[in-house]
Amino acid sequence: MVSEEYDVEKELKTWLSNAEKVVVAGIGNPIRMDDFVGTKIVQDLWGKVSEKIYLIECETVPENFMQQIIDFNPTHILLIDAAILGLKPGNSRLIRPERLMAFPAYSTHALPLRMFCEYLAKMTKANTALLLMEPKKADFGEGLTLEVEASAQDIVDSLVRVLP
Repeated sequence: MVSEEYDVEKELKTWLSNAEKVVVAGIGNPIRMDDFVGTKIVQDLWGKVSEKIYLIECETVPENFMQQIIDFNPTHILLIDAAILGLKPGNSRLIRPERLMAFPAYSTHALPLRMFCEYLAKMTKANTALLLMEPKKADFGEGLTLEVEASAQDIVDSLVRVLP
């Protein structure tokens, strides 16, 4: 198990240190409770980031936005999603795509995120990472659980501070 002392904002700041143009893509199903967290974070970033940031609400089909991402010509691509990581609900990790196989993450989406990331890296040469958050509930229903909602707001605040 990974230490609970993980500082997501510090990891994001380091990863974004030389970023010029960033795509932030939120992934998640609006009718699967905490699975919606990635899209909710992007929704909450609207109006709070500069024009150097391209926000995309992918919901469950990030592959449908590949061309828009490529056309933006980003230096960095951040995909935000819920994933079963074996952490406490609301805890998150910044993970490089090449570590996905080693990290026991579970996603609910059709196209495996690793393949999606590999394709984007090849087409854009952008530095790509996933910000994955542990859900509490991914049952059918709307709205985030209290723990995930609070953590999502913390991520929004952190991104507002560290994005270019």
